[in-house]
Amino acid sequence: MVLVAHGSRDPRAAEATRALARAVAVVRPGAPVVASWLDHTEPGPTAVLRELAKAGHARAVLVPLLLTAAYHRRVDIPAAVDAARAAGATIAVRVTDVLGPTGATVDAGLLAGLRRRLVEAGLDQAGVDRADGRAGRGGTGPEAFDGLVLAAAGTRDARARASVGRVAAALSDALRVPTRVSYASAAPPGVDAAVAHLRSRGARRVAVSAYFLAPGLFHDAVAAGARTAGAVAVSAPLTDVPELADLVRRRVDEAAG
Repeated sequence: MVLVAHGSRDPRAAEATRALARAVAVVRPGAPVVASWLDHTEPGPTAVLRELAKAGHARAVLVPLLLTAAYHRRVDIPAAVDAARAAGATIAVRVTDVLGPTGATVDAGLLAGLRRRLVEAGLDQAGVDRADGRAGRGGTGPEAFDGLVLAAAGTRDARARASVGRVAAALSDALRVPTRVSYASAAPPGVDAAVAHLRSRGARRVAVSAYFLAPGLFHDAVAAGARTAGAVAVSAPLTDVPELADLVRRRVDEAAG
């Protein structure tokens, strides 16, 4: 299994990918799990495929660690596979779907991972049903929220943005709170505008769910902007939550099946 992340100059991002690779190796033992990156961090997927071929592996499943099927999935990853073949790597390669939705359905495991991170951030959606609209009245316990922003990295690809919108809609249905999408780059609205929009519609305690696989500058910027806008909390990136490792396992099984 070859996991392919986008890559970042921030070393935290590479460590997050390595942590996910370790988690995948636990839930799907029996085959090596190798992390790779399209940019900024070595090795790249082309080099990994060449090394696997040299080591005698006949087949590999390549998993794009991406939440949308945008440019990197459509162009960069196939180009990396082609480059390995052009360099003489005699290894059969199957490429899985990305981890985000590619059709109308949002994977239940992806939603569960996002919800886990919200809980870990000290948030309790169930608390909004209480009489005073919040939890932890005495200063302890989880915080309730009545509005949610799903903060994504951003893309100019309209189909990819639509897939982020489907995740936001699924979270809204599951948590029974109004949910708004925001982007850290490439497309509006920013997280501050999304938080303000929900507040203008009556939400008093807006939380932010980070739709990121790894920490880095985008997540840092979202967290800073959300707090400036008055959000009650921002969840951590998905990184190596058990639900994400299991989603990778299922993507591999689907491609290998």
